[in-house]
Amino acid sequence: MQQTSLTAKLAASFALITLLVFGAGGSVLYHALATQIRAQDDFDLVLTARHLRRLASELESPQGVVLHESRLDSLVLGNEAFFLRMTDANGRVLLERNPSHFAIGELQEVKPLNRIFEHDVQQWHTANGQTVRGIATDIALADGSVVDAVVGREMGDREALLARYRTTLYLTTLCALLAATALGYLAVHAGLRPLRDIAGSAARVTVGKLDTRLASDNAPRELAVLVDALNSMLARLELGFQRLSQFTGDLAHDLRTPLGNMRGASEVALARPRSIEEYQALLVSNIEECERLSRMVENVLFLARADNPQYVTSAVDFPARDELLRVADYFEGIADDAGIALLVTATGQLHADVDLFRRAVSNLLANALRYTPRGGTVTLAAHETPEGVTVTVSNPGAAIPAQHLERLFDRFYRVDESRSNSSGSTGLGLAIVRTIMELHGGHATVQSDAAATQFHLYFPRL
Repeated sequence: MQQTSLTAKLAASFALITLLVFGAGGSVLYHALATQIRAQDDFDLVLTARHLRRLASELESPQGVVLHESRLDSLVLGNEAFFLRMTDANGRVLLERNPSHFAIGELQEVKPLNRIFEHDVQQWHTANGQTVRGIATDIALADGSVVDAVVGREMGDREALLARYRTTLYLTTLCALLAATALGYLAVHAGLRPLRDIAGSAARVTVGKLDTRLASDNAPRELAVLVDALNSMLARLELGFQRLSQFTGDLAHDLRTPLGNMRGASEVALARPRSIEEYQALLVSNIEECERLSRMVENVLFLARADNPQYVTSAVDFPARDELLRVADYFEGIADDAGIALLVTATGQLHADVDLFRRAVSNLLANALRYTPRGGTVTLAAHETPEGVTVTVSNPGAAIPAQHLERLFDRFYRVDESRSNSSGSTGLGLAIVRTIMELHGGHATVQSDAAATQFHLYFPRL
């Protein structure tokens, strides 16, 4: 299913916002105008009614209303929207102006008003449905007689004015809606151009061009974070591919060496008839190379499994000294043959996978025995802190150059390449140590000087 464009979604959002804003604003303005018009008309009606009552109260009798008709109807003269009616107590019409606006049947009962206010204004409708607003009151004349008066205003012109205003608001809102949709689409399309540029740059990144980076100089502030994150991801991918390529090359090189040794020795042996002892020596040599290949394959498989996020460790609590003594006992024969002493000084309680712990320490101890001169002492130590336990494997010997320290835990990395094929090392021991420490949430470090080389394994307290 085709997804809706983000530009169209944002343009529609702008249009909806514009519609809501203009609709709400227009509604407020319309009601404010209608209220002000009504208030002004009611005020005019109140003033007219007050003047009419003041003038009529000076007349001697109802007949005076007829005699002074011109004076009284001057209050509404010149405005066809206003009307006026005055009747005596018997309902006889004494004065009437613009009678077509009057529909007395709709009017509430006339009652005496001491003072006339805006809330006294009433509303009714004429026979043709027009709205009328007015004030009905009785007026006491000088002779004590009472006449009824109604002053009103026909609201047709006001309703027409408001209708035109509503039409203007509708048209304005519609035009604003169309303009907001079009301009919003163009603005969003232009605003998303940096994103399209980023996508275009990302499309140019291939396996052979992982060194390509996305330009962030012209990117908006909001997209700069995305560009930096993508560049960081590309840097990690480039490093990962470089390591994978190097790992593949080193693995092929290390596999080729024992295979070449076996093939070469076998070809030499088959070049002419050999004695049984020579064939037996060849088989022993081939078995040693096969064991080396097996160890390499096993180590590679372990690293591959350990890199899987679903790899599970079985961590338990155990004394560090007991396990270090067990590892030292295992290597005691090899150490005696090499003339090297093993010393264990350890305290503290560890929480780790026992098998993985033994493997990590064994790799470090095997490495230490390989490079410790005869007569030296390899020390296995552990000390506990509030944050965790640090296990140290220390051995005397030549110092490791500083430029190699950071890469010692890389796969297939060796300080002395000339000794790699004869030492029996697969180049994966320290890489396995680092992986085991990462599985435990800890880390492995190394220090080396003229006095000793020390490998530290830090197990955090979980």
